Amino acid sequence: MSQGRVLVVGDACVAIEFGTTIDDEVNAQCVAFAKALGDLALAGVRDIVPTYNAVTVHFEPRMMNRDSLCIEMKALVVRAAGEWSTAARTVEVPVSYGGEAGPDLAAVAAFAKCPEDEVIRLHTAAEYRVYMLGFLPGFPYMGVVDRKIAMARLDSPRLRVPEGSVGIAGIQTGIYPCESPGGWRIIGRTSLKLFDAARHEPSLFKAGDRVKFVAA
Repeated sequence: MSQGRVLVVGDACVAIEFGTTIDDEVNAQCVAFAKALGDLALAGVRDIVPTYNAVTVHFEPRMMNRDSLCIEMKALVVRAAGEWSTAARTVEVPVSYGGEAGPDLAAVAAFAKCPEDEVIRLHTAAEYRVYMLGFLPGFPYMGVVDRKIAMARLDSPRLRVPEGSVGIAGIQTGIYPCESPGGWRIIGRTSLKLFDAARHEPSLFKAGDRVKFVAA
């Protein structure tokens, strides 16, 4: 594991950065570090959030000294010495492409200068890494999308994107876990429930998961 850079980002929050790009190896380091830090079960740590290239740690200042936490994080990276790994699971996601479920499929096909069926083939051909969850509870940011269909997001976001909508925004693809505004290019929809607060694990996905889309 590369040496992480610890950053103070607030009175009750610190982060450790492993890179500056969207990269599978860097993200794997973030996911591994987040798991290892969580396994320590440090008193005062409230939440550990892996992102594309960093891990953000929220803590309770009345229970934990910030400097002590930073020292512990740096020491954990040194102890790891590149030996950490996390087992990635693969989740299949059935998708109904086009039509009412995918209002932007035709636009993506025009952008790619190919038939709509080819957009679907390219989108389902790859296995995507979940880099992080954000924006909405359970929203997975995934990549990398084939550059032929990597169309930029809408200039003006929609006020309403239905739950389960599958979208493209540049080299990333994602799924809306609930109805919300959004500017991604919507090419299909899944019936899977991405987030349910009543479940033992509310979010269907975790950072580090692999996702395979299947045309339904």
